[in-house]
Parts: sequence; C-alpha cells; structure tokens
Amino acid sequence: MAEIATYEVDRGELLNCYRELLAAGLGTGTSGNVSGRTADGMLITPTGMAPDQMQAEQLVAMSLEGVVAPNQLLPSSEWHMHAAIYQARPDVGAVVHCHSRFATTLACTGRTIPAIHYMIAVTDVSEIPLAAYETFGTEALARSAAQALKQGQACLLANHGQIAVAADPAVALRVAIEVEELAAIYWHALAVGGEQILTEQQMGEVKDAFVDYGQQRDR
Repeated sequence: MAEIATYEVDRGELLNCYRELLAAGLGTGTSGNVSGRTADGMLITPTGMAPDQMQAEQLVAMSLEGVVAPNQLLPSSEWHMHAAIYQARPDVGAVVHCHSRFATTLACTGRTIPAIHYMIAVTDVSEIPLAAYETFGTEALARSAAQALKQGQACLLANHGQIAVAADPAVALRVAIEVEELAAIYWHALAVGGEQILTEQQMGEVKDAFVDYGQQRDR
C-alpha cells in the first residue's frame, strides 16, 4: 500500500517549480501547470498566466472536489486531472504537467517510452505508459491520467504531453526533465532504427542498484 503523503506545499516553492519548468525548456508561454498537495486539497497554478507574471499569492487554493477559496483567480483548466491523481495516489505530494517537445511527439504517435536507457528507473517503472486521449480539461482526461499513473512517477498523455508526480515539486520537476531526456533519446534511436530495449532482468538489476544511488556511504 502506498504511503500517505505528509508533505504540504509552500507557495514560493510551487511558483519556483513552475518558473523552472519553462526555464528548462519543457514548455512555452502559459502552457503546462503545476500543483502541490495541502491539508485542505491543493494549490495549483491559475489558468492563462505566464510564470513571470505570477505572484505566489495568486496560486489557487482549492479542494480536490473543485471548491475554490473566495476571491481567487480561476484555477488551471486541468485541475480535474491534478485532483484525480491526488485522490488516486495518497503518496503523491506534487504534480507537474507540461507539453515538452519530445515527450509530446512520442505521445502524438501513440507510443509509450520503453526501457531505452537505464535512467528510466527514476520513474519507478520499466515503461512509461501512455494515457488514452481525452479532451483537455475534462473529467474523462482526469480518469485516463489517473489510470495510467496507478504506479510509477510519470506517464504520457496521448496527443497532449506528459505528467510527472513525486513527493514534492522539486522532485516532480526533476522527473519531468528526465522523462523529456528519455523521450529525446528514444526519438533519436527510432530515427536511426537501432533502438535496443533493456530486458526486465537488466532493469531489475538497475532498480537494485538504485537503492543506494546518489547516497554517501561511510568509508
């Protein structure tokens, strides 16, 4: 059973995540949206507002049922999707959604991202799934995304983009950046016709090695 997230997002942290999302080249203009879990629901970016024009107090506080606190801007049109993920995944503390170029290109061709490179282990799965296409901003898309994210930390949205989830916004953003890098590698491998996918055994060995990945050991 997944652990219940005890994390509660900070407004400044969430706004910084949104700004870094575009700075990392994962979107343009007002595309994409980010959110973080709160005790009463979530904070989410407002609709149609670029991050460089946004202040932390303009992030929208709302319940997971769609009730927006008084005197606020309208939330992202994708709030249904964020809320559905939090409801389905009590371990998730932050959601990042973007239309990064290579991930979206693969999503527009109906592809998942297989184990083309061992760093896919960052997403906790050996294949990043593809959620079935539904119109943006709808409850149908929310259900599709939540289904694709029953496990792991990322999925593609058919003809749309990608989603990354994690315990907090900074980690979710790192996952989204890694997904885009994996998508770029896979796209280029397909272009030259020489992709070689890691086996389940090989990925199992990678996941075992990841237990201590990046940690300092006593010598």
